[in-house]
Amino acid sequence: MPEKIMVVDDEPDLESLIRQRFRRQIRENEYDFVFAHNGLEALAKLLEHPDLNVILSDINMPEMDGLTLLAKLNELKNPSLKTVIVSAYGDMENIRTAMNRGAFDFVTKPVDFTDLETTISKTLREINVLRNAQKEHDQLVAIQYDLTVARNIQQAILPKIFPPFPDRKEFDIYASMTAAKEVGGDFFDFFPIDTDRIGFVIGDVSGKGIPAAIFMAVSRTLLKATAVKGLPAGDCLSYVNDLLCPESVESMFVTIFYGILDTKTGEVEYANGGHNPPYIICKDGGITEIPHTGGIALGVLDDIKFSAKTLKLNPGDSIFLFTDGVTEAFSREEELYSEERLEGLLKDMNTLKVKEICQAIIKDVHEYSTGVQQSDDITVLSIKYFGN
Repeated sequence: MPEKIMVVDDEPDLESLIRQRFRRQIRENEYDFVFAHNGLEALAKLLEHPDLNVILSDINMPEMDGLTLLAKLNELKNPSLKTVIVSAYGDMENIRTAMNRGAFDFVTKPVDFTDLETTISKTLREINVLRNAQKEHDQLVAIQYDLTVARNIQQAILPKIFPPFPDRKEFDIYASMTAAKEVGGDFFDFFPIDTDRIGFVIGDVSGKGIPAAIFMAVSRTLLKATAVKGLPAGDCLSYVNDLLCPESVESMFVTIFYGILDTKTGEVEYANGGHNPPYIICKDGGITEIPHTGGIALGVLDDIKFSAKTLKLNPGDSIFLFTDGVTEAFSREEELYSEERLEGLLKDMNTLKVKEICQAIIKDVHEYSTGVQQSDDITVLSIKYFGN
């Protein structure tokens, strides 16, 4: 499409001069000129041609002069519409007034058409810069909207009603995920497997942003769909791993800790797929790191067999699970939060409720990282066993 330029001037010979001077650009469809003889006519022409880019305007014209036209154009608040004032050199006071009121440039009369052509080219380059900036801005707004929708979807698929099983007195559970970006790669979940068994899981996908969020959603869905069938913890991770490996792109993987609590006995069967070992917070004080089962992250190698182990919770004992966004949070001094700091807090939390445990750790991590941008998703989950 040609760049559309309007010339506003009451001189009768100017139209023919413009068409003669720019005949090549008109013929090659680079420029398309529209002509008006005063400000009022120019405003009417602008309604007919809303795609106008440049207005070349005289100052001294009948009915509506150039300064008044400029004021009307400013009211449109269209940054892609630029005005170039064309007036006599001796009218410099009015030219200066026009520049102060927002004219992009000026050309003096008698018109030097070489200078005019240069000025038009410069003006159009500026307009193209503004167009590209607006296009990029619109793209960013669209991306931000998509990210907001993705964040809402991601938050919607994670459990958010606590307590989740208000009629169950044998245990309590609480969890929270704070994404480092609009969307995150961490997840948690919990679900009944049968009358007496509750499954609980925490996971951390490699990477950040949209790719991690998509892989997170796939991993969580596959894990839950497999786990509710009642498979042993190790077999569950093995099956999910075999499903994830063909779907893994750009070498993405996910670390997972999956446990099954028997609410009658307090026994927990668990398997660890390369995840940070959780802690047992003992009823009488102190903590114990849950032994690893030797598994690697899921999505790395197919046909891997994941082992499972069991542990026994006494009434009043809790398990605290977390992702490395907790222990690898940085302070202003660029020091890690660390497992040692986490352990120091957990050992004195034996009397707290699961929600209080999680919120206390999250608060301490945020205080430790005050003034530092969050670099990783922060996810915690705690389950406490009360017995029958």
